[in-house]
Amino acid sequence: MAQARLSMQQIVQQRRRAGLVARAAERELFRANFDVPPGDARHRFLFHVHGNAGVGKTRLLREFEHIARERGALTSYVDAGVGAIPEALAEMCRQFAAQGHRFKELERLLAAHRERRHEAETAALAALAPEPVGAPSAGSMAVARAGLAGLGLIPGAGAFAAVLDPTQLAQGADRLRTGLSARFRSHEDVQLVLSPESVLTPVLADELHGAAADVPWIVLFFDTYERTGPFLDAWLHDVMTSERHGAFPATVVVVTAGQRPVDTAHWGAFADFMTTLPLLPFTEAESRGLLAARGITAEPVVAEVLRLTGGLPVLVSMLAGTSPTGPEDVADPSATAVERFLKWEPHPVRRAAALAGALPRRLDADVFREAADCAEEQLDELYAWVSGLPFVDERGGRLHYHDVVRAPMLRLQRGRSPRRWAECQRRLAGVFGQWREEAEAGRDTGRLWVDEEWRELRLAESYHRLCARDRQALPEVLRDLVEACDQGESVARHWVRALEDAGRDAGLDEAAAWGHDLVAALEQGGTGAVLDRLVGSARRRRPRRDPVRTPEAGTPAGASGTEPAGTWPVAASAGAGAVPAGTWPVAASAGAGAEPAGTWPVAASAGAGAGAVPAGARPGGVPGGRPAGAGPRDRRAELPAGVRLRVHRGRAVALAAQEDYVGAVAHLTRAEALAPDDAGILAEKGECLRAMGVPDEALPELERAVGLDPGHAYAWASLGAVRLALGDPDGALTALDRALDLSPDYFWALLRRARVSRELGDHARRLADLDRAVALRPDSAWAHCERGDALRAAGRDEEALVAYDLALSLDPGYASAYASRGVSRHHLGRTPEALADLERALELNPSYAWARAQRDAVVSHRDG
Repeated sequence: MAQARLSMQQIVQQRRRAGLVARAAERELFRANFDVPPGDARHRFLFHVHGNAGVGKTRLLREFEHIARERGALTSYVDAGVGAIPEALAEMCRQFAAQGHRFKELERLLAAHRERRHEAETAALAALAPEPVGAPSAGSMAVARAGLAGLGLIPGAGAFAAVLDPTQLAQGADRLRTGLSARFRSHEDVQLVLSPESVLTPVLADELHGAAADVPWIVLFFDTYERTGPFLDAWLHDVMTSERHGAFPATVVVVTAGQRPVDTAHWGAFADFMTTLPLLPFTEAESRGLLAARGITAEPVVAEVLRLTGGLPVLVSMLAGTSPTGPEDVADPSATAVERFLKWEPHPVRRAAALAGALPRRLDADVFREAADCAEEQLDELYAWVSGLPFVDERGGRLHYHDVVRAPMLRLQRGRSPRRWAECQRRLAGVFGQWREEAEAGRDTGRLWVDEEWRELRLAESYHRLCARDRQALPEVLRDLVEACDQGESVARHWVRALEDAGRDAGLDEAAAWGHDLVAALEQGGTGAVLDRLVGSARRRRPRRDPVRTPEAGTPAGASGTEPAGTWPVAASAGAGAVPAGTWPVAASAGAGAEPAGTWPVAASAGAGAGAVPAGARPGGVPGGRPAGAGPRDRRAELPAGVRLRVHRGRAVALAAQEDYVGAVAHLTRAEALAPDDAGILAEKGECLRAMGVPDEALPELERAVGLDPGHAYAWASLGAVRLALGDPDGALTALDRALDLSPDYFWALLRRARVSRELGDHARRLADLDRAVALRPDSAWAHCERGDALRAAGRDEEALVAYDLALSLDPGYASAYASRGVSRHHLGRTPEALADLERALELNPSYAWARAQRDAVVSHRDG
């Protein structure tokens, strides 16, 4: 038997369906609903598809219709071609008849409705213009409809009422009522004009019941719901949630599609019986899949399509249909996209207002006033209209255009008139700059960056300056980004996103490249990676000379338990006194924890400040400082030297706080190249080298620092520790005495000098310094442990136990305090407790050699 030939239309439909490579989840969800009986709680009677123009709502509904017909359903499809409920019902009847199901009674009533409506309009025309000359014109019929609307006889025609002279209406009202009474002989005739749905809907319900006996499902589709919803939504809700117009068959499924989500205030109680399907632009994978299905796989072409369409399905499909062979063949579809977004708005002033509202990244009434080029008296009305557009959301009191809509609107304006684009951007930059200046007037400039309102104004000003192609904007934005990083990741993220947005929106390759790289850096390694990228950091790691993290380097308390090389010999009489975290050498002259004037904030207080990296974060990237995924070219704008210097020092502080001293030294070396005679940089570099366990390299840096600035207490203190590590206790004492002369309350220097005093055998001075340190920092476990060691060395073990107990109460994981307390307990003959403490120290740090030696000595003594 010969196979039936397909029609042209069927072939076109098959090809179009074959290209629907996405929306698989939505299609499967709709298809599965036919496998669930209406009485099952999982069955859905209403599907609402919503999304911006161009995301493929109509195409998906057509696919749903095809699926429904595959399941034997009777279907109808209504869109913006209808303007009232009777018109929608007439279109449904026409489509049902084409599928072999005539709704004869409903068709009869619809014909009667049209006749009665015409009669009512004729009567209105006669009443309002008693002596018409010739046939009624379209204009006179509009006046007649206005008259009916004014009398409440034609619901939904209120738009005409404003054109009617109230005096004229009053004079003709009696004649109109008389004419209608003569023409309409029954209540049904009157209702067919006044409330046609009340007559037509019960008949529709009966007709559907008749059809339901012959088909398993009936599916009613209502597309472009943003246009049809105003007259259909209340009626549809009434039909589906009440039996006022009769019962509908349970096998009826309704599908609506529009730009806006469903009105939850209206449909909220129906939530268990409906499914909402928000449609977003295609993902990159979906867009690539559609292009591949059309034979487009060349990466330059695909990348250009992705860039220009934002994944908007209608645009991806349109460009795919042109079969481009190179990126130059891919035409910008922005005009097409904008036309789709605004296709229902013919008024040029409103269209221009919608385009102007897209220029700022965030919109409020004040910003709109500056962006829109319209008469003052129109501003409020236009802003209210823009606020109600389906692609505009309100968040935090501001309006935000959906990205997929805003991007082509911006490209269209920039491409259509580059000079006007630049002029608008400069005007907005000036407005935001003026508002920023007003916000900062009379205020401490050092506090501005913590003010969110000021930051927003500064960021908006910067964005529009970039879009206007201000040559000074990019370096200044990058400089501001350093300040933004001081405020933490959240603020930095706003800045790098604005940079990326400006690059994309204004077609600025350098800004776009910076934005791409910095966004990636922020996600990979936080603000630290951003700062590394800003200065093009190239950190080559080398093996540490001291593979064990020494306590002095700021290792968490008890992490190693070993003594730093050159500090004192490991012997039974020596304390273990490891240094807890947070003991970076800090001068006390500016208050507890403060560093000497001129130095960058030290590791102990870095926190979320300049260049700080959150705990656990590691700077991302590859040699050369470029984050993974960055392009091969160096697109760096030159930052001012002062800004680069600040970044390098801030990064050094942050990395030192994480015990990444190699990275810190790399940044400090770069900072030194920018400021070779800065004693603070040299002091910080020398301290990092000391913490790395290379005191011989640290020594010349620190000696040069104190030579440049003899009043730099930080440098003197670190120099003292280095000289002690190199076996020069006398030189160490001289340096530490100088540090404490400059800053008598320098906590770190007191502890270091106490160690020097131990090496020199000056136990009284050692204990005096430690008493002073404990008084300055009673919350320091390190200070209490060091004081316990001094008391134990003086034979005062009972007092030493009190000091160790205090240390462990402050830091229960302090291995060195356990080991030292164990030795004192052994001296006091409390062998079981001594062994327990030493075992605990080894549990915390199995490689703690001094604790192991002390435990073995106690066991040997116990066992004789």
